[in-house]
Amino acid sequence: MMIKPVEWTDDGVVMLDQRLLPEEERYLKLRSYEEVADAIRQMVVRGAPAIGIAAAMGIALGLKQSVGTSVADLEEDFDYICDVMSKTRPTAVNLFWAIERMGRAFHQAKSETSDVEEIKRRLIAEAKAIHEEDLAANRAIGRFGAELIPDGATVLTHCNAGALATGGDYGTALGVIRGARDAGKRVAVIADETRPFLQGARLTAWELIKDEIPVTLITDNMAGHVMRQGKVSAVVVGADRIAANGDTANKIGTYMLAVLAKEHRIPFYVAAPISTIDLSIPSGDQIPIEERAAEEVVKVRDRRIAPEGVNVYNPAFDVTPNELIAAIITDRGIARQPYTRTLRELVGAFSEEAASGGTTDQR
Repeated sequence: MMIKPVEWTDDGVVMLDQRLLPEEERYLKLRSYEEVADAIRQMVVRGAPAIGIAAAMGIALGLKQSVGTSVADLEEDFDYICDVMSKTRPTAVNLFWAIERMGRAFHQAKSETSDVEEIKRRLIAEAKAIHEEDLAANRAIGRFGAELIPDGATVLTHCNAGALATGGDYGTALGVIRGARDAGKRVAVIADETRPFLQGARLTAWELIKDEIPVTLITDNMAGHVMRQGKVSAVVVGADRIAANGDTANKIGTYMLAVLAKEHRIPFYVAAPISTIDLSIPSGDQIPIEERAAEEVVKVRDRRIAPEGVNVYNPAFDVTPNELIAAIITDRGIARQPYTRTLRELVGAFSEEAASGGTTDQR
């Protein structure tokens, strides 16, 4: 089954409105970069890789619609569109990675041609390439991660790091589970509901049921209990940004799971593409943490569950220290301690491949 959370078309960007799942599968046609940016901000699309893809497509769409007649006009529009995209979701490093990659493609194109329409075509091709590469990366994450999942395992996961959070198909954390299944292993999932936006209940459970992978839904505060009962073989989560030392930002509640996993001697794995690794920051202390509206906490959908006037603190992410992470599963291999060395080696190998056009396969 192929889930497509975001897709390029000739007349706009199509997104599956994840706010409506699981009750309704509605696709929105976004016809301007402003609409794409608002969809990212409003969590029509979410998950770091999917945000990056959507941003790239939004930039390409905005540039396609530019009425500029010169390269200088086009560059002015390009810079403005990128600035709008950069202000949508601050924690997801894939957003900024995609913006920077589109920037490199733009500057490469303008150095080779003054044909405005050709530059637009090249930026559209770059956005499509980012999407296709993400699909391949998630398959690779699944192959590497499958080696860490024993036959008959039950994996606990948090939030949604599946097809809906990426370009589609496999996903990152759920890609590991799908990879284990495709390797012939029996695997089941325990999904945290993931308050306050309920991505685990609404999205992960929906994906796994569609894919006929056994899934049991629990509330977030049941995780320690099921671990103590011996019902969890491993924890696998996604990531929105990974610092140079392996500290990892992921959906709020992830840090709590990592602490519990350590207490119960359960391996805690992070699954993410190379583009989620941010070597420019030394540790998780430098990762910006998005704070979202109080309405997400005091309401479930449109029903209020808390009294008027209550103070609310709603960070969307937390940071898991690297010492709690048994391994980081990427599309270029598996990194283990010391992450300051192994992550840099994986990123370096990826950069060399990109420059040479060759392939590498590291573990």
